[in-house]
Amino acid sequence: MTVTPSSLILPHLPRLLDDAAAEAASLASAIGAAVSGRVLRDGRVDRAAVDAEQHAAHGLAWAAAYAETLRQTAAWAHALEAEGRLTEAEALPAQLLAHEYLSQLQGGVPMNQGEIFRPADVFAPAERLSHVLGRLRPGASQAVKHRIVELLEQARGRPSLEASGLDETLEAIRDQFHAFTEERIVPHAHGWHMRDELIPLSLLQELGDLGVFGLTAPEAWGGSGLGKVAMCVVSEALSRGWIGTGSLGTRSEIAAELILAHGTPAQKERFLPCITAGTTIPTAVFTEPEAGSDLGSLRTRAVREGDVWKVYGAKTWITHAARADLMTLLVRTDPDRKDHRGLSMFLAEKPRGTEGQPFPAPGMTGGEIGVIGYRGMKEYEIGFDGFEVPHANLLGGQEGQGFVQLMATFESARIQTAARALGVAQNALDLAVDYALTRRQFGEPIARFPRVANKLAMMAAEILGARRLAWFAARAKDEGRRCDLEAGMAKLTAARIAWAAADNAVQIHGGTGFAVETPISRVLADARILNIFEGAGEIQAQVIARRLLEGAN
Repeated sequence: MTVTPSSLILPHLPRLLDDAAAEAASLASAIGAAVSGRVLRDGRVDRAAVDAEQHAAHGLAWAAAYAETLRQTAAWAHALEAEGRLTEAEALPAQLLAHEYLSQLQGGVPMNQGEIFRPADVFAPAERLSHVLGRLRPGASQAVKHRIVELLEQARGRPSLEASGLDETLEAIRDQFHAFTEERIVPHAHGWHMRDELIPLSLLQELGDLGVFGLTAPEAWGGSGLGKVAMCVVSEALSRGWIGTGSLGTRSEIAAELILAHGTPAQKERFLPCITAGTTIPTAVFTEPEAGSDLGSLRTRAVREGDVWKVYGAKTWITHAARADLMTLLVRTDPDRKDHRGLSMFLAEKPRGTEGQPFPAPGMTGGEIGVIGYRGMKEYEIGFDGFEVPHANLLGGQEGQGFVQLMATFESARIQTAARALGVAQNALDLAVDYALTRRQFGEPIARFPRVANKLAMMAAEILGARRLAWFAARAKDEGRRCDLEAGMAKLTAARIAWAAADNAVQIHGGTGFAVETPISRVLADARILNIFEGAGEIQAQVIARRLLEGAN
């Protein structure tokens, strides 16, 4: 197969994408140097100064994320070109993305709807950026955007618009879960959401049989040993049907990774086979009412009495808590330490609750938190008053290591969240394309009008780039490399893209999209959580900025 001829594809596109990525990286480096000048004290990053310069520091995080997205998009385009598979379905969204992101880097990056980071606020951008933009400008024409919409129409019902770059095994997994989602999730998702029901246990069993809960765990423990790229592919496919089903594996992934890395042999033997099979449903019990992202300030405590620990305190925003059998529970076991060093992790077992009695365990109470989206598992607040956990269930048998143990799971959790965001964004694009092609005004489909076509084309372009970044982070994790920076960037950008896609899809639907019975209204509510959980966007940008600034010194 050769490259599809098209007058709309820019000449030597992969090399031009290289140039765009290089210019973005150069600009991000210059922004980093300017921000460093504001936050360095005696050659070290001053935390208070970074806090005071949050807007500029977070702008650096976004600029670096854009640069990495363009770098990975260019690498993917080169690989497809070498295989003779770079067609206009890949080329046109890629060149549109490169032009858009360089334009934003020159003029202003939207960190959200109301906060724009302008590089000119911290330094004078180099003039050569305009030269690369000039070469890219024809690739972002109205004709290109209309052609992308035509390609989206042709691709309706497929897993994605563009060639994936996956190997045959992962392609087969993607196709399998796409077909499963279309048959078993899409027809029911909106009804489950509207009725605020728990996802049926029968569906959890089906997903367990398909290996969802042990996807990345070693085969020795009942898993598939497929790696984090497979996790991304499956999470995106399921989330494209509904974020609730795409999120079912999140807590299993966290629990299994905690136990694999830190559990005793007895804990591995006892818990891993049940988690990977899906017969044990875990939940992550970390967040507290007064300690969102500041885990070091947790107050819920455990007091040892012989062979058991008694837990006292309150937790909140616990997903799937009533139905869960196992809690990965982070509590303070050393009251004399007021920071993260006094925290320990427990594998706390509990009986499954019912709708009428969600927490039938002695020393444990709680109730549901009503939410606008991200339903299907339900959110809860939990109170502990002497709830008992055997000492044998202290993770790894080690006190004071809970925070360190948990931090090791953040890379995987954020990569998986980026994949969920991609699924939500793709769902929004699917619904928007379907509506824009069937809804007629003034004698033609509204997809033919530029302002509608432009929204659809940019959704496709940003999803393409975010997918490259998420898979890049996943591959780094699979190769055993530190990837907290890449995982954070993937989560940061994909979450914003999902919200933008859902918001624009509602706009395309008009008043119809505002009706609660319309699926896009659910997608909008679901998309909103992505920029909050697994590290709010502001916290994520702060972490990325600190890593970049520390790495530059």
